[in-house]
Amino acid sequence: MIEEDEIDLLLNDLYELHGYDFTHYSRASLKRRINRLWALDKFPSFAELRYRVKSDTDYIKRFVEELTVNVTEMFRDPQFYKTLRTEVLPTLSAKPFIRIWHAGCSTGEEVFSMAILLREARLLHKSLLYATDLNPEVLEAARKGIFALAPMKQYSENYIHSGGTADFSSYYTAQYSRVKFREELAEKMVFSTHNLVSDGSFNEFDLILCRNVLIYFDKALQERVLTLFDESLGPLSYLALGAKETLKFSTIQAKFKQVDSEKIWRKMK
Repeated sequence: MIEEDEIDLLLNDLYELHGYDFTHYSRASLKRRINRLWALDKFPSFAELRYRVKSDTDYIKRFVEELTVNVTEMFRDPQFYKTLRTEVLPTLSAKPFIRIWHAGCSTGEEVFSMAILLREARLLHKSLLYATDLNPEVLEAARKGIFALAPMKQYSENYIHSGGTADFSSYYTAQYSRVKFREELAEKMVFSTHNLVSDGSFNEFDLILCRNVLIYFDKALQERVLTLFDESLGPLSYLALGAKETLKFSTIQAKFKQVDSEKIWRKMK
């Protein structure tokens, strides 16, 4: 097991040498993930792990990937997507152009889910989806629109429960154990690295989705990120969070009104 002071050393190395700031991530989550790597990669000593983190660029990619949780699926929480479909997109349809930001997009399954919703609402042609993540490796995977075939049955069920009526398999072509989603969906996406810990606002958005990212941050960083989202949202726009995340008790809560019982808030002030 790695000690607390050793975690401090690793976090300091990551920041000083590579520019990744994990100091405000949930300590318990970080400790669990670092210890998992320690066990998986069978390091004989902490000194060896630290040496790899400091000097091995390939290992850094793996290390950061393990610390930044990349767990996602298409149409995750179908009722959430149903509310987007029935409550949010109809109000955005009057806008001449729709900008959506997926913050912490991971491998892109939820970005493609949104593109499908927009296409079915006949809004994709006037929309742009900005998909950002700290980790350039996962962005590279997302950009290609290629996913494993195995979970498509589950994704199809999620899609139907979200109110989808098309044949879900019409959105992709399957080859061996992979699928590639239609090019018209990816054409409306812009993928780039963005660090919620240190980077600022880069546009004004009509909808921001940041699902199951804030739970890995401490209270101070959650507050900073929510303020960043508030600054990035235009009037009467929307913010969507994950199942265990909320605006309650935040400094921006008074400006927002919750949509239904879902984790979607509308900016009223």
